[in-house]
Amino acid sequence: MSEKCQSTVGCPGYSRTMQTVITAALPEGLVRVDSPLGRLEVTSDGEAITSLAIERAGELPLDGQPERPTPVLERAVEQLREYFTGARHDFDLPVSLAGTEFQKAVWSQLSELPYGGVASYGEIGHATGRATAGRAVGGAVGANPIPIIVPCHRVLASDGRITGYSGGNGIPTKVWLLDHEGIAHR
Repeated sequence: MSEKCQSTVGCPGYSRTMQTVITAALPEGLVRVDSPLGRLEVTSDGEAITSLAIERAGELPLDGQPERPTPVLERAVEQLREYFTGARHDFDLPVSLAGTEFQKAVWSQLSELPYGGVASYGEIGHATGRATAGRAVGGAVGANPIPIIVPCHRVLASDGRITGYSGGNGIPTKVWLLDHEGIAHR
């Protein structure tokens, strides 16, 4: 075999090991805070909140990373603690939501839901101009990267049933949040 062919991809005998390195960009800021739901992990880009994760099975997505507090994260921790004690009903934090235009439209509607208020998936769909997109609305609600602060727990089926929750321990987490805000549900 020629030397040229030995070093060319696809030639007989080519066996150079290829490695794929996948690196996710780490957030600029990261803090963890205890809550009645378990630990919360909040990230920021330095200016706005970019994610909030609720502990599931004792784990958080970035457990192996050191905390990197930023001023906006310090405000988020303070406001989350106030929310859990019942002293805060509205969050006053900048958020940066990365998603499709449809997801962003749904998340914008979620941000308008007041403490103790509720909307159905159909109402959210109608408000975004997609009245018949119940499943798509459910998918967008479930993909919300900043639960609690962007209150996806305030969305129920039209008959008040809980149909699911992707944060923390799922439905028990949503039940706790609804009960905390005095929202009737089935």
